[in-house]
Amino acid sequence: MTLPQRAVPGQKLRHPHRRGFDVTNTIAVSDTTQVCEAVVAILSPLYDDLDTALIRQSFADLEAMYHGKRQGFFGCETGYHDLQHVLDVTLACARLMDGYEQSHCGSEQALGARRIELGILVALFHDSGYIRRRGDTRHLDGAEYTRIHVTRSARFLADYLTEIGHEDWVPLAKKLVQFTGYEIVPDEIELANPVCRKLGYLVGSADLVAQMADADYLNKCRDHLFDEFEKGGVAKSVEKNGTINVVYSSALDLLSKTPGFVHTAIETRLEGYFEGVYRYAEQHFGGDNLYMQALLHNCSFLEAVLAQDDINLLAESLG
Repeated sequence: MTLPQRAVPGQKLRHPHRRGFDVTNTIAVSDTTQVCEAVVAILSPLYDDLDTALIRQSFADLEAMYHGKRQGFFGCETGYHDLQHVLDVTLACARLMDGYEQSHCGSEQALGARRIELGILVALFHDSGYIRRRGDTRHLDGAEYTRIHVTRSARFLADYLTEIGHEDWVPLAKKLVQFTGYEIVPDEIELANPVCRKLGYLVGSADLVAQMADADYLNKCRDHLFDEFEKGGVAKSVEKNGTINVVYSSALDLLSKTPGFVHTAIETRLEGYFEGVYRYAEQHFGGDNLYMQALLHNCSFLEAVLAQDDINLLAESLG
C-alpha cells in the first residue's frame, strides 16, 4: 500500500477520529463494557453457538487483571501497552474475523465459532506478559519484560485457558499469540493447519493496525513507548564485545524513525507475513478500511512535521 503524500508544512490536519474512541467514533476503547458488547454484537450473528458468556467473562477477567485485582498479579504499569490498547486490538480483531467469515461463509476455510472464541481470548491477553507477578523481586516495572513479553503472555494464556476449562486450546493459543510479537519470525511459527495460521495473521494484523490507527498513537510513542523501550532494553543493544548500539536516543528520535517503522510494518508484516488479511476490515465496514485511513493519517501528519526539520514542533502540535 502506498502512503499518501506529505501534507504541506504548517497545514492543520484533522484526525479522522476522536482520541479515546475507535475508528468509527462510536466506541470508547478504554471502556471494557462498551468494547465487550461491541465485540459480542459483531460476532454473535455469525454462529448461533458462539459462547458469548465465555467472551464476556474473559473481558471481566482482563479488566480485573489490568486493574491489579487478579490474585498474584500487579496491575498494568505500561502506558503504551495498557488496557485501552488491548481493548482496541480486540475490537479490531473481531472486525477482521467478521470480515473474514463473511468472505468464507460455509467454506472449509471458515474459522468457526471455537476458533473465533480463541481468537478473542488471545487478542485480550496478548500483552499479559507485561503484567508483573507478585513476588517478582528482579523487576520493578512491567516494561522490563518487553523483550520476552510475548513468551510470558503465552505462559499466562496456558494457565488461564486451563483455569477456565479449555486446556485443549493451550497448544494453539501459545502459537497464535506469537503472531503479535517479534520473538519468532512469523514464517517460523509451526502451524500446519492453514485456517489456524490465518487466524494468527488476523490477530497479528489487528495488533498492528489498531495501535497505529489510534488517534493518540503519536502522543503515546512520545510519552510512553520510548520509556518502555528504555526500561526493556530495546532503546540500546549491547554486543558481546561490550559495544553499545543506540537504537533510539530519545523519544523524539523514536518519533523521527516512526514513519520508517510504519512503512516496514505495512510492507513486511501486513502485506508480507500476514498476506494482507487487514483488508477484511473493508468487508466488515462495507467498503472503507477505517483502520488504514487513520493509520495513514498518523504517518502523513508525522511526516509533515518532520519535513519542517524541527522535531520539537511535533511535541508542540500534539500538546
